[in-house]
Amino acid sequence: MKSKIIGVIFIALQFISQSCNTTEPVLVNENIKLTEIDAAVIETYLNIHVENPSPGKEVVLERNEQRVMSFTANKADTAITDTGLTENTLYTYKAKLTEKSKIIGESSDVGVRTMQQTSHNFSWQTFTFGEPGAGSSSLYDVSIINENNIWAVGEIYLNDSLGRPDPSAYNSAHWDGNKWELKRIKYYGSCSAVEFPPLKAIWAFLENSMAITNGGSIGWFNGNTINLDCRVNPLLTGAINKIWGTSSKNLYIVGNNGNIAHYNGTSWQKIDSGTDWDIYDVFGYTNSVNSQEEIICALTDPNNYSNSTLLKITGKTKVGRINLTTGRLTGSAWTNKGFPIYTTGDGIFTNKSGKWEEIKLPVNYTTSKIRGNGLNDIFLCGVLGLVAHYNGKEWKVYNDVYNAVYTSVHLNGNIAAFVGWRDGKGVITIGRRN
Repeated sequence: MKSKIIGVIFIALQFISQSCNTTEPVLVNENIKLTEIDAAVIETYLNIHVENPSPGKEVVLERNEQRVMSFTANKADTAITDTGLTENTLYTYKAKLTEKSKIIGESSDVGVRTMQQTSHNFSWQTFTFGEPGAGSSSLYDVSIINENNIWAVGEIYLNDSLGRPDPSAYNSAHWDGNKWELKRIKYYGSCSAVEFPPLKAIWAFLENSMAITNGGSIGWFNGNTINLDCRVNPLLTGAINKIWGTSSKNLYIVGNNGNIAHYNGTSWQKIDSGTDWDIYDVFGYTNSVNSQEEIICALTDPNNYSNSTLLKITGKTKVGRINLTTGRLTGSAWTNKGFPIYTTGDGIFTNKSGKWEEIKLPVNYTTSKIRGNGLNDIFLCGVLGLVAHYNGKEWKVYNDVYNAVYTSVHLNGNIAAFVGWRDGKGVITIGRRN
């Protein structure tokens, strides 16, 4: 019996000795973290974070236990794109950190499911507003609260009962689910000398909570009356062009001469953009890597349209730059979760591959604004009636849309709204996915 016990102990010790002499690498306390940024239809976007990066280390990315790419670990964070995938498919990723061909760290597995492409099949309706001889009408911005509550702002001129131009313009149009109604929103106070001025931009949080601007101040609109907020005026040195926010306690405005201001629900704060270029667009999102709100702004040098850039606001007030190498006017930018970013203006560009590449459409028209519901559902608009949709795999240009100059677009689920002008009339085009 004693000899049997000794034999068992001997076998166990022998097994332990073999385990200790294994050639498997021993992971050291050096962190490499893999995070999903976003997913499209045939692409996934990942961030790899390396602590203590150095040129002597290499990052290896595996998909479903197969090596798909590697690169030198010379910076802490790297955004990468894995493409050529199958839609609506779950992939499992792992990142490994190596040095001299030995694994010195590896991430947890991260599962990422690609999306399904969305439908290009939309039904379109176009509405025009304004009368010949009354004045040049145009709509500048639009916000969809729901399918039965849409607001557009601008300037609409009609003739009076005697056929003469009515000097009091309509500055908004409202859709109630059945019809459009032109409205005059009274925008008069200590910082607005005109009773019904043209309105330049709108952003709706709820049906009774909206922010509207005449370009010089902000008005808080409840759907019936407006309360002017003149506190922002001393902070501005140029016209307000665009509004974005998550609520009436978190609102950004951007405009000419590099103007940016933020409202926290109590007070306005001017944000130093570091530039006097004109800022045309602002859009916010939640960064999926750090779960923080970030803001991007599109701006162009008004004296040289080949100079343009993007600003990135973090921590509410810290401003950095995202370099563009397009050499083109940039008037709008959109992203879902921070990467990739799309820009429009004189050309359409995205940075999926780590560099800015142009997206070619069948038509080469100037584009004004771009927005998306996700990376598989993006719309842009522009001159000569340009409306185009990206479903995650391909772009479709709609030739049956009214031939207007579209200045803005807003999306809400399966509804897209575009506003602009044509032949002296304001234009609203609504697309509903079938």
